[in-house]
Amino acid sequence: MRKQLTCTFALLLSPLAALAQTDSISLRGVEVTAVALNRNVTGAHPTQSLTAKQLRQLGLDHVADAVKHFAGVSVKDYGGIGGMKTVSIHSLGAQHTAVVYDGVALSNTQAGQIDIGRYDTDNLASISMSVADDDQLMISARQYVSAGVLTLTTERPHFADGQWQTLRVGVGAGSFGLVSPSLRWWVKPFERTAFSLSAKMTRADGIYPYTLRNGNTSSRQRRYNTDITAWQAEANAYHTFADGSELAMKAYWYYSERGLPGTVILYANPSDERMWDEDFFAQMAYRRSLGARLRLQTRLKYTHSWNQYRDWGSQYTDGVQTDRDRQDEGYASATLGWLAAEGLQFAVAQDLSYNRLNNNVYVNTQYDVPRPSRWTSISAVAMKAQWGRMKLQANTAYTYAAERVSEGDRPADKRRLTPSVALSYRLLSSAPIYIRALYKHSFRVPTFNDLYYRRLGNIHLKPEKARQWSLGLTWETHTSRLRYLTITADGYYHDVTDKIVAFPSTYVWRMVNYGKVEILGADFTLGAQVDLARQWSVSGSASATWQHAVDKTNRTQQTYNNQLPYTPRWSGSGSLAMVTPWLTLGYTVVMQGSRYSLGQNKPEYRMPAFWDHGISLSRELTLGKVRLALSGKVSNLTNEQYSIIQYYPMPGRQYTVSAMIHW
Repeated sequence: MRKQLTCTFALLLSPLAALAQTDSISLRGVEVTAVALNRNVTGAHPTQSLTAKQLRQLGLDHVADAVKHFAGVSVKDYGGIGGMKTVSIHSLGAQHTAVVYDGVALSNTQAGQIDIGRYDTDNLASISMSVADDDQLMISARQYVSAGVLTLTTERPHFADGQWQTLRVGVGAGSFGLVSPSLRWWVKPFERTAFSLSAKMTRADGIYPYTLRNGNTSSRQRRYNTDITAWQAEANAYHTFADGSELAMKAYWYYSERGLPGTVILYANPSDERMWDEDFFAQMAYRRSLGARLRLQTRLKYTHSWNQYRDWGSQYTDGVQTDRDRQDEGYASATLGWLAAEGLQFAVAQDLSYNRLNNNVYVNTQYDVPRPSRWTSISAVAMKAQWGRMKLQANTAYTYAAERVSEGDRPADKRRLTPSVALSYRLLSSAPIYIRALYKHSFRVPTFNDLYYRRLGNIHLKPEKARQWSLGLTWETHTSRLRYLTITADGYYHDVTDKIVAFPSTYVWRMVNYGKVEILGADFTLGAQVDLARQWSVSGSASATWQHAVDKTNRTQQTYNNQLPYTPRWSGSGSLAMVTPWLTLGYTVVMQGSRYSLGQNKPEYRMPAFWDHGISLSRELTLGKVRLALSGKVSNLTNEQYSIIQYYPMPGRQYTVSAMIHW
């Protein structure tokens, strides 16, 4: 398995050298433009990315599928088209990973994790994942306190000469009743103003077959209550002022109704649980230069989230249980950057947010609804310097969080200072070989669920703290035919203290600061692109991750020194894209080694390794002023039966076709 992990191919694209002629009498001058090096090679922080072009070539239609191709990243997938999907970096947990959409972080104070399964790649210009911090300074203070950052960037409207609007209409269909029409409209009513509007509907019955094993026997079953109907719409506005400042605004809406299939239990009836979700947010980002050395960027955002859970059964007094939750957030952020000297930059960032949760949770027919609210202030100071071959980046952030409740006791205020430092050094002036190292202290404030959820909640929880160390080596080269060849290797050690876990206490379970975790690992990436001939090229990528992530809480417990649940020792991915004048062929593979569903690493809890292969074909035709893009994809090509989460079987072989018309 380890040998197979090292055999798949390459990543990212770079421009080649360009030639230009001068107007001299009979002499021709030659201008040579150097190839831009990959940011994952030169940066002090490991950063991996996929562009819109790469996403299309590989047939990666969803953010969750794309993120699986980043080294060191794990996605918990509960199966099915409507199943929840969360992202974690280096096994630190989804709550330690910030998801940033066009410069502003998405939030969920109730659960602390973002469901990336609801975000498609249709309108994205790029997806990137950074360990610790981003190499950019003009970011929000909220990003400085996260252990990792997943960044989604929307594709901005662009037009050909003389064009002021474009329209794209598409439809996709596939296995398990999938139908997904979409619409996108770009318009430029004024010279400095552009708008984009997009909408999409996804509908699927989600019924797929799987194999149910019981000892030495097995039977074919069908997965029910996995249907989903989802609507989403997004509007963006961009304006550039005469002084060069820029304003970007976004409004996003999502609504879905879906079934919750639950775990597979022998001889049990299918689940009847249903979930309704609605999310809306509106955000604004404004940036301008204040003279030659100062830059200012401000952000405002309002978020509203609503969900309803319903279950039927005789265990409920009225035969049905309905839970409703509503979250609201107001958020403001400002970052001021200063170019102090050539190669020396500073930035100061300040974030302020207000979160509120309201629900109808009750205990013993008596309402016990704390209705918590939280004020959070994050202040950050950062610097970035370059001296010769060395780059240095450092920051420190101070977080203060205070809460109020309408019923019961409130938790103590939370305060924390979290420093970070990273450096990159070019070993040879004649070759782009870099060594990089980083240290970061990050933490997460307990979520509202951790603090208040029914009788599980514990208002005395302390923040969960993580310390990250990393050391890596990177290299890139290129020739006339070889666009680029990139190799990176990063080793890391992380430790997590005051880990928040559910722990049995007397007659009930309680959330407590009990856990301590140590994570030792290594990430490897390989990327290459080769130009075979005119309009012929092959590009590929490979990534592999080794992790020894163990529980170090209590020597007397059976889980001590055992691998964390759902954490394989080996995992990896690969991709290959061949571009020809007529057709683009894409191939992807994602693998996870064996792992355990519980903290006790016993044979009965062992989950087998799996490989998920996929292929895609795409073709773009030009018919006058109309472009037609056709694509087809087969996922889980080998029809392998596997689960990422125990008792949540993933779908087998799936087919998807789509067509898009551009005017």
